[in-house]
Amino acid sequence: MSGHIAALSENIARKRVVYQNRYGLEVVGELYCSKDLNLDEKHPALVVGAPYGGVKEQGPCVYGNELAKKGFIVLTFDQSFMGESGGFPRHLSSPDIFVENFSAAVDFLGLQPYVDREKIGAIGICGSGGFALSAAQMDTRIKAVATMSMYDMNAAIRGSMDRAEIQSVKERLSRQRWTDAENGYPEYLPGFPEQPIDEVPADIPEPGAEWMRFYAVRRGHHPNARGGFTTTSDLAMMNFPLLAYIDEISPRPILFVVGNRAHSRFFSDNAYAAAAEPKEMVVVEDAEHIDLYDRTDRIPFEKLTAFFDENLKSCRTIPE
Repeated sequence: MSGHIAALSENIARKRVVYQNRYGLEVVGELYCSKDLNLDEKHPALVVGAPYGGVKEQGPCVYGNELAKKGFIVLTFDQSFMGESGGFPRHLSSPDIFVENFSAAVDFLGLQPYVDREKIGAIGICGSGGFALSAAQMDTRIKAVATMSMYDMNAAIRGSMDRAEIQSVKERLSRQRWTDAENGYPEYLPGFPEQPIDEVPADIPEPGAEWMRFYAVRRGHHPNARGGFTTTSDLAMMNFPLLAYIDEISPRPILFVVGNRAHSRFFSDNAYAAAAEPKEMVVVEDAEHIDLYDRTDRIPFEKLTAFFDENLKSCRTIPE
């Protein structure tokens, strides 16, 4: 599959945009809005971040299409080193830059004459949930945040390892840097095939099988997202506690949305416990982690609309 996983509604316009983050890296995004929206007026806007290792065509396009129907301006983007965005080497993961790219998206939105700078919110899917929260900790221009199937990648990579196990991982990855330096390019081992497969092999254990049920099959496969990052990227993510200041987002609100069958639910539970009020948790029935990427029958768009309406004090105009 080389296109978007969701068909664009006939009343929605989608435009490719290019801007820079504070590191001077080129970020490529897509801007969604209703064709009937009066661009002579100012409107609330949302930035939507892709799942960790994913691109704007894998989930964010669904959110862009649906929330533009509700009258929001929506910006989706590819993280640096991913998809159409700049950055070299490719498939590099950098927590600082991934967090920065949410603020860079706010920069871009705030420069558009039809966007109200005081009414900008953020949505993070999977790993981008952690990055969106991390950005909001420092960037007070983000007035409200919603996370969908959130992953805290710092906690995910460190996992439940004890000190000795963490030291072993550091030793292995540090030695890999010598190999990368000798080769002149960092090791990258993709996790998904170049072409989509018809069926996930039965012998793959969870949650690996779940990733395959989205990224490896036609449902979510995209040639720009083969899975994972350069091997030594984990060192940077292990060294960057994303949510150390989550309580400082208050009094701006956070909405955590998670499936009742999500293997990742504990990330949202832990972040919710650490966050200060106002905060809210919504548990979606009969939904696993990946269902909140693309399933319009599971993603609670009415709840998201109400959350941002209330907290951005929206004066949006709903298209006829």
